[in-house]
Amino acid sequence: MHWVKALGLVVGATALLGLGIILGHFAIPKAADSRAPNPSDLQDLDLEILQAVLGQLDASRIRENLRELSKEPHLASSPRDEALVQLLLGRWADSVSGLDLAKAYEYEVLLSFPSSTQPNRVEVVGSQGDILHSFRPGEKNLTGEQAGPDVIQPYAAYAPPGTPKGLLVYANRGTEEDFRELQAQGINLQGTIALTRYGGAGRGAKAVNAAKHGVVGVLVYTDPADINDGQSLPSETFPNSWGLPPSGVERGSYYEYFGDPLTPYLPAHPSSFRLGSNNVSGFPPIPSQPIGFEDAKDLLCNLTGPSAPASWQGALGCDYKLGPGFQPDGNFQTDSQVQVSVYNRLELRNSSNVLGIIRGAVEPDRYVIYGNHRDSWVHGAVDPSSGTAVLLEISRVLGTLLKKGTWRPRRTVIFASWGAEEFGLIGSTEFTEEFLNKLQERTVAYINVDIAVFANATLRAQGTPPVQSVIFSATKEINAPGHSGLSIYNNWIQYSNRTSPVYGLIPSLGSLGAGSDYAAFIHFLGISSMDLAYTYDRSKTSARIYPTYHTAFDTFDYVEKFLDPGFSSHQAVAQTAGSVLLRLSDSIFLPLNVTDYSETLRSFLKAAQQDLGGLLEQHSISLAPLVTAVEKFETAAADLGQRILTLQKGSPDTLQVRMVNDQLMLLERAFLNPRAFPEERYYSHVLWAPRTGPVATFPGLANACFKAQGTDSSSEAWAEVKRQLSIVVMALEGAADTLRPVADL
Repeated sequence: MHWVKALGLVVGATALLGLGIILGHFAIPKAADSRAPNPSDLQDLDLEILQAVLGQLDASRIRENLRELSKEPHLASSPRDEALVQLLLGRWADSVSGLDLAKAYEYEVLLSFPSSTQPNRVEVVGSQGDILHSFRPGEKNLTGEQAGPDVIQPYAAYAPPGTPKGLLVYANRGTEEDFRELQAQGINLQGTIALTRYGGAGRGAKAVNAAKHGVVGVLVYTDPADINDGQSLPSETFPNSWGLPPSGVERGSYYEYFGDPLTPYLPAHPSSFRLGSNNVSGFPPIPSQPIGFEDAKDLLCNLTGPSAPASWQGALGCDYKLGPGFQPDGNFQTDSQVQVSVYNRLELRNSSNVLGIIRGAVEPDRYVIYGNHRDSWVHGAVDPSSGTAVLLEISRVLGTLLKKGTWRPRRTVIFASWGAEEFGLIGSTEFTEEFLNKLQERTVAYINVDIAVFANATLRAQGTPPVQSVIFSATKEINAPGHSGLSIYNNWIQYSNRTSPVYGLIPSLGSLGAGSDYAAFIHFLGISSMDLAYTYDRSKTSARIYPTYHTAFDTFDYVEKFLDPGFSSHQAVAQTAGSVLLRLSDSIFLPLNVTDYSETLRSFLKAAQQDLGGLLEQHSISLAPLVTAVEKFETAAADLGQRILTLQKGSPDTLQVRMVNDQLMLLERAFLNPRAFPEERYYSHVLWAPRTGPVATFPGLANACFKAQGTDSSSEAWAEVKRQLSIVVMALEGAADTLRPVADL
């Protein structure tokens, strides 16, 4: 079988060489372009082109894109998913509206599926092993779209197979604190099945927390209090409203990390080293299964034991009790147990990313990447097809201008359709692993539009501080959907705002966690990133996300009837993302305002001083070096801003522009330290890593202080606090150095 290995090495090397040749090819100007710099190299963003693009983005075309994309389920690696790969390749190779290049890149990744012959089951079992009640294995077929052969059964991806059986307990959201509360109530968790609700902790974390306390199986449901504002009747939910129907079940990945599980930090090619099955971490340790709230009600409303705390109560119409076991006057025998039968299997599957590339005219070796994943759990009209529908419309308009010869961006634009995102951001992570050096050296920014439209009230934007200014500039020039006469910016500020010490009242820009494909770009590669969407009015609903999320009810008709009739919000997102894309790809100076990081750093410093300063002083740890580092950054950022203003007023040469833009581009990389969080896979950005401590400050410092409380000053825990403080100081000083004049060493 040596030839198989040899072939794998050749295939892997060829794939790596392929993108290198393609992007390298576009990074080298053609012979005809080999000339001395001329004034056209300094042509700035063309506002007429910008307005033409915004005017051509068509809501009806986005609607038709969405209809086509969501007409069939397209689970990662399924035949329909592969058909969409071909659809994207065809659109981006079109002779009238195509791009310079369209190509698919395939990875062999580990996915998890339920058995097609042995469905997962949840049953109430009597003392003699007799089945007293069996719960619904799938969702009700309410619109004729929930029962097709390609509708995957609700399941917890990567949960291990098994048939655990035990008394039932209610564990609220399955956090570590929730399980400790059950133990404090005197409840023996050993050998039990825990019923938990979505929210509060990640899907996989619920099982991890449960297993620590001896729980042998986990059930997860969506409470109508968390998604439907308490409404639970069929007449109150889809298809009669946007609410989640009682049988609706949220599928999802229970894998705790992102990327292919077998090849962390390596692209999932046949030639890459793969972990053995015994060495894979991040999978749930015990069988887990999601269920609908109608089934959860049958269990929860028959539990015995003490009443759950008030904050644990929901909207199923009964007093939530903790268990273990069932009440004597309920629907089940008091000694009845719940059996969870999971038959999930792991499979190596091929999954593709699709890239569409427009070569830059002046700086082809600088990339603006716009991405969205393609795969869905079922029809996925909202998640992710609303984003793909927008992506296709933006690429159509730009491709048409390109083919007419009326426009070519200053910098290279890369459109990306990521594969297998739902299983753990796999496609985008494999891409960043494979082309790590090239992307870190050349990528200006990453724009993510996953779910384009949650609802039709207002924009929601998340991102790192430097992208705030370009989003604000774009949204001030675009009308908000509806008849308000407001810009998207002014509409946004009415729904979500904050008071900035620099700008006054402005819209709130959220920070980036790991909820979509931006994760590897910001946390792993240190690339300025953003995520754009339209969303709902949070004063009118407490829904944690749109109600049919990851269910078989997320369909085209659901979007058209309840989320965005007329598709004006989809169009608004397309215009916003399109404007941001053009500003990043065509402006002479990158519209990344690094001084906006100063406000973030100052707020982190203030929190550290107020909430941790006294504790640190008790252990002879001074924040003075951190104060100095923040001040150095503020000075360097302000000075760079002034240099840019001076250059803009004069006639800068191309090298001056290039040097300044590289400083703007590389700032985010300066905050990376791959050794800062050894326990957190892929998290290297010292400002945006997961924070377990309660203080809203530098995450490494906050987490270390939280763990060190109550220990002696000479402990390793306090040594880690000192290490984390040094890491932050070093990162801030390095960032300040990045912003200083390049000749100043």
